[in-house]
Amino acid sequence: EVQLVESGGGLVQAGGSLRLSCAASGFTFDDYAIGWFRKAPGKVHEGVACISNSDGSTYYEESVKGRFTISSDNAKNTVYLQMNTLKPEDTAVYYCVARTPILLQHLWTLWLGWDFRGQGTQVTVSS
Repeated sequence: EVQLVESGGGLVQAGGSLRLSCAASGFTFDDYAIGWFRKAPGKVHEGVACISNSDGSTYYEESVKGRFTISSDNAKNTVYLQMNTLKPEDTAVYYCVARTPILLQHLWTLWLGWDFRGQGTQVTVSS
């Protein structure tokens, strides 16, 4: 059974930091790409960042470049999203997702293009 379990969300003031974790199981971690999406109230799912565990390629949504960093610990089957300089507009439920890395560069921002999804973790940034 595939499982993606997110943790690390919470309430933080603007300018602060959080690190989200995604613990994966039930598939060959090294062969997959892992990503993070977020969904704010009234908005659609937005791709935040992703990493290919096969070649280390990373992709970021424009508004988080320079603030967020995605990384992978293949020994622990865990992906992290380090979020710095958080803004109120980063407030959302953050979801961990997984898929094969084929055409990742062109398809990673499509929510329905991911094979597996976690339950989500709430991130709230106060102003």
